[in-house]
Amino acid sequence: MSRLSPAPNAQRVSSSDVYPLASDAPLPSSPDAKPSDVRRERASKRLMSLDALRGLNMLFIIGLSAVIVDLCNLCPGDVSDVIKTQMSHVEWNGIRHHDTIFPLFLFLAGASFPFSLGKARANGLPTWRIVLKAVFRGLALVLLGVIYNNGVNFDFANLRYGSVLGHIGLGWMFAALLFMSLRRRWLIALSAVVLVGYWLALVLIPAPDVNPPEAFTKAAFTERCQNLLTPEKSESIQKNLSMEGSLVGYVDRSVMPGKLYKKVHDPEGFASTLPAIVTALLGMLFGSVLRSDKTGEYRKVLTLIGFGVLLTALGGLWNEVFPINKNLWNSSFVCFVGGCSAIALGVFYLIIDVWGLRRWAFAFVVVGANPLAIYLGRKFFDLNHTRDFFFGDAITRFVPETYQTLATSFAGLLVGWLILLWLYRRRIYIKI
Repeated sequence: MSRLSPAPNAQRVSSSDVYPLASDAPLPSSPDAKPSDVRRERASKRLMSLDALRGLNMLFIIGLSAVIVDLCNLCPGDVSDVIKTQMSHVEWNGIRHHDTIFPLFLFLAGASFPFSLGKARANGLPTWRIVLKAVFRGLALVLLGVIYNNGVNFDFANLRYGSVLGHIGLGWMFAALLFMSLRRRWLIALSAVVLVGYWLALVLIPAPDVNPPEAFTKAAFTERCQNLLTPEKSESIQKNLSMEGSLVGYVDRSVMPGKLYKKVHDPEGFASTLPAIVTALLGMLFGSVLRSDKTGEYRKVLTLIGFGVLLTALGGLWNEVFPINKNLWNSSFVCFVGGCSAIALGVFYLIIDVWGLRRWAFAFVVVGANPLAIYLGRKFFDLNHTRDFFFGDAITRFVPETYQTLATSFAGLLVGWLILLWLYRRRIYIKI
């Protein structure tokens, strides 16, 4: 269930109170403050860069992409065509900007967890309650995702159970449980095993329900092994990496109840949750770097950007033999987008939390502080009606016809942002 969290009216909290200049900056405290109080004060702080980057990411959901497309339509050309293309998803293999929105959100949800975990532990919350809370949150997001897709519908045989919220919930939940249980080196090793194993499983194992018996012979398996690094030479591997023939689709068809989004495949299905866990884990590992009191600010930035570049390069190289594919959430996709996410977070952290340049990010923070309100609000409330109520007549009367589509898109974006600003000013957040 969601929870509204209003702040007391008696006290105004400035942004400098909520966001420290750096995650390891010393916090003011009275001489007689207890160590436990100082730890709780430090744990309660949060990075403005996390909310700002999440907010920029979520702006595309509430209308920024439509504004960009309409601007490109007004200025046709090769460059605008490329930009406009980035505001849509690829059909199968490949990656565009729009394909990074979902994994970046999951990455940032992971990056926030070391801070919330530290706060919970500083407040004396026992581990079993933290675990219970993580499980509850994950399963609640799965339930919300089912409702989001189907409404309050009791035709269980025809429901779609896979969802963006469910994918985030399960990926984050399992990653959180692993993060609390294993040391960093084991998390890195486990992530590598999952990604390599996922690659080998998808390339080498055909979907039993769409392949003839000869696809499972020793000769066919040997042929796929020989062409592991040259998949373009193997029709069998190409089929294994198709929507109909992938092992991911087979698992979802066999295990998931109800209907699949693409009939033979669901991009938020059960099988692709496994590599999604690694995406959340990458966020948690990089988030733990930012939270560390033992690492200097610029070293944190170099760590995020440096390892982000390495991950992006690894994803690009892996793409040559295992094409980047968001629908499969495959290993090259995890590395490439995880690396890009780490670079973006490093840049935002440097500018906002290290250099202290914050004013420009306020518009993004307003959005990033309430992500669940954005996602659910656009489904449960008709924001287009609100947009037309306030701006529809003015646009029709005063805006030239050529620019009316752009003005309408911008007005919709403004309405969504103003609602979030109202929630932010009153410190009302929808949380799980």
